[in-house]
Amino acid sequence: MAQNQVSIQSKLSGGGATIFSVMSKLATEHRAINLGQGFPDFECDEKLKELVSKYVTDGMNQYCPMAGLPKLNETLSKKMEGLYGMPIKPDTQICVTAGATQALYTAIMAFVNTGDEVIIFEPAYDCYTPQIHLAGGVVKPYSMTYPDYAIDWDRVKDMVNDKTRMIIINTPHNPSGTILSKGDMQSLEAIVKDTNIIVLSDEVYEHLIYDGEEHQSIMRFPTLFNQSMAVFSFGKTLHATGWKMGYVVGPEYLVSEFKSIHQWNVFCTNSFVQFAIADYLSDSKNYTYLPSFFQEKRDTMNSLLADTPLTPKVAKGTYFQAYSYAEVSDMDDLAFAKYLTTAIGVAAIPMSPFYTNPPGDKVIRLCFAKRTETIEAAAERLMKLKG
Repeated sequence: MAQNQVSIQSKLSGGGATIFSVMSKLATEHRAINLGQGFPDFECDEKLKELVSKYVTDGMNQYCPMAGLPKLNETLSKKMEGLYGMPIKPDTQICVTAGATQALYTAIMAFVNTGDEVIIFEPAYDCYTPQIHLAGGVVKPYSMTYPDYAIDWDRVKDMVNDKTRMIIINTPHNPSGTILSKGDMQSLEAIVKDTNIIVLSDEVYEHLIYDGEEHQSIMRFPTLFNQSMAVFSFGKTLHATGWKMGYVVGPEYLVSEFKSIHQWNVFCTNSFVQFAIADYLSDSKNYTYLPSFFQEKRDTMNSLLADTPLTPKVAKGTYFQAYSYAEVSDMDDLAFAKYLTTAIGVAAIPMSPFYTNPPGDKVIRLCFAKRTETIEAAAERLMKLKG
């Protein structure tokens, strides 16, 4: 007997699986090497796993403070001041979250109201737009294109009006692998100064930056920081994306409002992992090695693919590398990504799902956060594109 179904009205139009789910499913079905979805295929540090096990065994399994374990927040405060020169109060300017996505969602829900406009830079990580829509906001996309993915800040200034409530930046940038310079940040600072605009800075790849460049966190710019919040990810730093642990940093008045929303949708995150991370990150060697570690993987991938007709836009940050396939095919990027997965045996992510109005660039994204043997095996398959 058929069961009655209640009527529902979706809060999001065009719902369905993300491109990451689509391509990973296709990769599994065709036994393709998955260079699409961004996660390492290697383990996190054994020392870190031992610390997690220790704190579980020691009974650190009950609620911890809503904004984060004091010991962890103190560790983070020292880390950020050491890296970026910004004194951060651990008890009022930090909130530990259930991953960066929850941090972004909570920040958007806290500050964006119905009709507010939010400027994003596309290709943009795919959670921004639906989160803005859930808050009742209006997305105002700025389109960056291959190969430079640069921002004309005069154009951005022209986009700003009385309805502009938030500007979301992402540096290092997923999916393009580009970074914002000091000049970029100073231009942004000049645009938002003396306005009611909040800058939401997605900095989850802060340590994954290459060729001797420095990460330009909003914490390096005190005037800009006073009307900004930064989002970070332990998963990216610790090679443990499945733990879904992150945190936000900002001026006290913004973090206070953030916590007023955070307490009602998560309240706090798992305690034993916070104890473990606090110990682990107290030694700076456990994150300062990351630029050279991932740069080697980036260089390995680009070297192995040098004889293929894929043209790289060499990544300055993240663990993603953008490649143009214009010399290979006239297919759109989704069709080409599916072709790579089903016929070549390597899963990639097309760029078009990261745009409101895709510019038609023939570009895919490959992830190099993989073991050397995984990159080598993928490169061997991609050599088929030569002929």
